[in-house]
Amino acid sequence: MLFFTQCFGAVLDLIHLRFQHYKAKRVFSAAGQLVCVVNPTHSLKYAPTLCAAAQTSTERGILPPCHHHEAVHDPQLVPCMCPLFSCPWEGHLEVVVSHLRQTHHINILQGAEIVFLATDMHLPAPTDWIIMHSCLGHQFLLVLRKQEKYEGHPQFFATMMLIGTPTQADNFTYRLELNRNQRRLKWEATPRSVLECVDSVISDGDCLVLNTSLAQLFSDNGSLAIGIAITTSKVHNSEAEM
Repeated sequence: MLFFTQCFGAVLDLIHLRFQHYKAKRVFSAAGQLVCVVNPTHSLKYAPTLCAAAQTSTERGILPPCHHHEAVHDPQLVPCMCPLFSCPWEGHLEVVVSHLRQTHHINILQGAEIVFLATDMHLPAPTDWIIMHSCLGHQFLLVLRKQEKYEGHPQFFATMMLIGTPTQADNFTYRLELNRNQRRLKWEATPRSVLECVDSVISDGDCLVLNTSLAQLFSDNGSLAIGIAITTSKVHNSEAEM
């Protein structure tokens, strides 16, 4: 009986996810965008010293140093960029994507325009929804976070970060779009580098910020669909033409 109950519950969850996928695809079908259902994960990572070290190194134009207490440090090594866990891994920037996929099981989608469908928006903070996005020959990390910036007042923060250097990030522009019930909200900006740390981006407010009432206005049955588009910046395009 217990086995039947568990199986039946799993089937209902699958039907619910498929229904959410169908609703999001119906909304964005005109643009032919790929829809990805992203489940929430409770964040277990609070490492301000790591973020501060990464941000300081980035401002100086160098990669963050190894954070283990060793006699010799390789300046080319970077810490794990996953905002969910305090992970001791470190390696070269070129293998960060492989680490995120294999160790933290973060999915990656391909395409210039996709739809990020975050489920279970009602869960208490802190909660994260994360996906990687491969586009224009680079990989990006999209993070949606529910966090209490003030006690008892949770907010939603959404940002796109390039898995690359700040100089490379300046070559792109990303757009996040919410669209429901004849209402539309857009956020457009230059992505920040993952070397600058997600926590720093959110604390600076350099991202899409939604209060609870605004998030509910654009959500549908507890899910929030965010349209994502990435383009090369105009400056980068003009330089390529010269």
